[in-house]
Amino acid sequence: MHEREKTCCFTGHRPRRLPWGVDEWDARCLRARELLRQQVELAYGRGYRHFICGMAEGADLLFCEVVLQTKQTHEDLVLEAAIPHPGQAEKWSARQQERYRRLLAQCDIETTVCQSYTHDCMMRRNYYMVERSGLLIALYDGQGGGGTARTLIYALREGLEIAQIDPTEI
Repeated sequence: MHEREKTCCFTGHRPRRLPWGVDEWDARCLRARELLRQQVELAYGRGYRHFICGMAEGADLLFCEVVLQTKQTHEDLVLEAAIPHPGQAEKWSARQQERYRRLLAQCDIETTVCQSYTHDCMMRRNYYMVERSGLLIALYDGQGGGGTARTLIYALREGLEIAQIDPTEI
């Protein structure tokens, strides 16, 4: 199931690093969704059928929704939720927790990387995704620091192809 040349993963910023914050009706967020959709379609056209999402707030959930939308026309697409630990969403708002549960229920595969929270469980989740993929789609602003930057650096070291969308240039 995890053939790297057919698997694509995603990394992206949390709301605090996105120009639109939590306002997903902002024109820039709507454009980011469209750019993500285009990248998923391009990946699909190149033979990628397995998509892995880390299910974090912000860009990850946008990606998850885009892949689920794409799955409506490409039924052979598989969406895997890579969860860092079972309580990932427990401190989120009630609305975001409901969204998380709804999206998770639509994923084909659910992988929990760590059985409880650890200081490095998020990065372990990111390494899990990268180590199984041939392509990384990144909603990344190019600024150093944070898990998105570290995931991108790791993906480059692992030889993944990178498709980057800079949210500050939308």
